[in-house]
Amino acid sequence: MTRPADDPSFRPPKWVSWLIAGVPVFPPLYLAAFGSLKLLRTLPLTARWILFFFASTQLLSSLFTPQPLLSLGLNTARTLFILAMISAGVYLRDSRNLRPLLWGELIIFATAWGYTLYTQGFAGVQARLGHPYYYIVALGLIAVVALWIVVLWRGGSLWWRIPAGALAVATFIAAGSRGPLLALVVGSVAAAALRLSRRGFFIIAATLAALTLITVYGPLSHFKPAQRLLTDQTTGREFVWEDAYEAWQTSPIGGVGPYQGGPYLTYLFKDGCQVTPTLARNKVECPQWASRLYGVWLIAHNNVLHWLMETGLLGTLGLLAVYGYAIFLTVRNRDVFSAAILFGFTAIGTVDVVIAVPDTHFAEIWWVVVGMSFLPSRPVSGSSAE
Repeated sequence: MTRPADDPSFRPPKWVSWLIAGVPVFPPLYLAAFGSLKLLRTLPLTARWILFFFASTQLLSSLFTPQPLLSLGLNTARTLFILAMISAGVYLRDSRNLRPLLWGELIIFATAWGYTLYTQGFAGVQARLGHPYYYIVALGLIAVVALWIVVLWRGGSLWWRIPAGALAVATFIAAGSRGPLLALVVGSVAAAALRLSRRGFFIIAATLAALTLITVYGPLSHFKPAQRLLTDQTTGREFVWEDAYEAWQTSPIGGVGPYQGGPYLTYLFKDGCQVTPTLARNKVECPQWASRLYGVWLIAHNNVLHWLMETGLLGTLGLLAVYGYAIFLTVRNRDVFSAAILFGFTAIGTVDVVIAVPDTHFAEIWWVVVGMSFLPSRPVSGSSAE
């Protein structure tokens, strides 16, 4: 993939837009991002040094893990994948070029509703809407991302924005995940604080107020997933955090290695291999090969704790450098969609891990937006979501 490095009005060819639209449905399409790795050389010197520091700390941390060779191989693969996502952001340049994601996300929402209702009826929706290969929290989070795209997409026709937004809201409520609610509130406030129009701010505020009213007093007052949004239970996360902290203490400099923290998270590991809750309710069990790799998918339910557990102080220092630099540049560039993603994902990152790759496309979105933020600041002539 190539493009003029200094073209602020760049729009990708149609086949790239179709590729982006297909990613939510078939996440491995993100591997196409490796074709843009060479664009990292076009970044400003400071950004390149930040990325060099990040990559170096990830690889060096491997030397201080219980299994250095295995950790080095896994860290190399993950770091290259992250750099590919960042380079994809450099290629796309503007957050408006991520709009096609919405069409794939709408397919996921329709699939979730169709599959849940077909296999379990409305009782399945009451037990929380699910999807065959998206976890419930992930389903709620991409509903939030879709809602941001709909609201911030200025100039789009109402004939599709209203039903698309309604489907995203319905999916968000039926998923009943409080982490995505936290992302929605914090990300929306961040976008509004930067440069969102009064009309956009009113839409977001009115939507949140309406959701609260109909959940507390209206027709959703007896809908279990919606009521779950109002609870403050940690659902055992405090035990997972304690396990992750103790795992980090066993190897504080380099961690236990990427994708190797599962056995240390005893609160989760003791339950054995589980597929998505939706498939589990349909009596679909883990295949034998997945059972052997079960620990790979276990997370510390906190971005920083997870990185500490896997890469220790060294790797986490590199992550925080990228994190801080991206946040700083996004605020300076005043890109409202990027601000919603970075701040919203930071908020949900206190109770879940939403930046660890590979994933079902939402973690990849975060790194792509990081790549967009690393580009030189552009003249402010309107919201990047316009």
